Parts: sequence; structure tokens; C-alpha cells
Amino acid sequence: MKLANQRIEETLKIAVQYGGIDGSHHKMWVIDQMVRALCGDKKTYDELVVNACDGDDGPNTYEWDVGIAP
Repeated sequence: MKLANQRIEETLKIAVQYGGIDGSHHKMWVIDQMVRALCGDKKTYDELVVNACDGDDGPNTYEWDVGIAP
């Protein structure tokens, strides 16, 4: 697993490299990639997405949009 500082650096690199690209679908991709980098591994990312989608109406109350790569 990557150290926290490495994950932060990777996340900032993604933000700088892709954050200015137009289109909400591309910005959703940037957000998703940043979250993946901060989570550090697939298991943590998957758990975060499950928790983010959970709400008053059950486990699929909200959607997680992975966007489209620029």
C-alpha cells in the first residue's frame, strides 16, 4: 500500500493534469481517479463507493459516476 504522502502527491498530479478539461463527464472521471488515488487500493475504494451510495432508501439510494476519461 502506498504511503499517505505518495497518495496525496498522485492525487494532486491528477487534479493538475486533468482538472481543467471541459465537460462534466470528464470532471466526474477526474474526481473518481482522485478518490481512487486517495483510497490507495481497490478494497478501500469499493467500500467507499458502497458507503457513498447508501442512504435512506437502501444501498442504491445514490449513484457513483466514474465519468469518462478525457
